[in-house]
Formats: sequence, structure tokens, C-alpha cells
Amino acid sequence: MDSSGGVAERLGRGLQSPVLRFESGRRLQTNGNNGPVGKAIEHIDVQLSEWLVHQPVFFVATAPLAADGLLNCSPKGNRQEFAVVSPHRVAYLDQTGSGVETIAHLRENGRIVVMFCAFTGPPRIVRLHGVGRAVLRDSSEFATMASHFSGASGMGVRSVIVVEVDRISDSCGYGVPLMNFEDHRPTMDQWSRRKGLAGIRDYWAEKNRRSIDDLEGFDVS
Repeated sequence: MDSSGGVAERLGRGLQSPVLRFESGRRLQTNGNNGPVGKAIEHIDVQLSEWLVHQPVFFVATAPLAADGLLNCSPKGNRQEFAVVSPHRVAYLDQTGSGVETIAHLRENGRIVVMFCAFTGPPRIVRLHGVGRAVLRDSSEFATMASHFSGASGMGVRSVIVVEVDRISDSCGYGVPLMNFEDHRPTMDQWSRRKGLAGIRDYWAEKNRRSIDDLEGFDVS
């Protein structure tokens, strides 16, 4: 399923457009692109959802509870790999990586922020704070969550990260540079196909059991 398809159906008929924001206890109405700086948004409406799913890259940040633990921030290429499931729930495809920081941090405390920024068009930054969890490829829930993504059957897909969003903020993005998007790299797909499913699982067992701070990642049985 195309992550941008059926957005209006998933979000429902009752959503407000343009975006509604809140400041100092009063509701503000903006145009969704060049409104007041640094506002909280009530929910993800159709307009915002369409903007999110069409950004070619987004960033995910998590952290362990330990004061001396290492924070993690990961860039994610969006090849129809981000979906708005409902006004307060989003998900993205988690590809195999050499680390397992996001999954390990979510297992420990669930805290996560997903950030999008516009590199073309009107300046904009959107942050989605919430509580996340990893639906691993072997989970009975994986097929349901994977149905939101056309590429979920890819060899390198490790999990679906699901986020229950409890804060949505929109800021100016004036400091973000203008850049032209060329294309997504084919390297992940090429690498994972060479590995094959058995090789991928061996890689998980070698690289993804523990985080940098020795938190539990996931067990590959």
C-alpha cells in the first residue's frame, strides 16, 4: 500500500484544515506553511499528513535513561517508508543497520522524536514526540503494520517502528538550507539481496543483540 494513499480515509472526515495550533492557551489558525513560529499542533490532519509522507528524508532521535548514556539520531530515507496511520499514530519501516540503538532505547523507555524539515519550498520543521515501539519482522503484528508500506517485503526490513504521538510542533525552518533531491540510494536493497534472508538474520544476531550502552536489542532465534 502506498503510504500516501487513502490518507483522508485513515484520518477521518472530522479533521480540521487548515492546521489548528495552540499558543498560551488560545487556539490559532494558520496556513500550514508560513504561520507563527514554534507552535504546537492538535493532531495530524490531511494537509500535514500529505506534507510528511512526501518528504524524502526524516530524522529519528532516541536516548537511554542513563545520564551518561549515548543519545542516537538517525537519518531515514523515505521511499514511501513513512505512514500516518491515524491523527496521533505514525509508523515507519526500519531497515537493517549495523546498530540497534532505536529499538534498544524504545524497549527501555519508549521515548522518541521524529523530525521532518523542508529542503525545498516554504521553510518548515515538524517534530513528532511520542512513545514508540518496534514491531519486529517475526512478530504476529508485523503483517498488519507492514500493510501500510509497499516495500515491507524488502529483504532488509527489520521491523516497523510505531509511534503514539503525544506532541506535534511546527517551527519556521529558516535556518535549513535549500537543497535539491536527486534520488534514493539503491545500496541497502543491493546489500540485503546479496546477503539473502539467512545472511540478514545472521547479521542481526551478530550486530543487533545489544546497543552501544549494552541495552537489550532483540534476540534472533
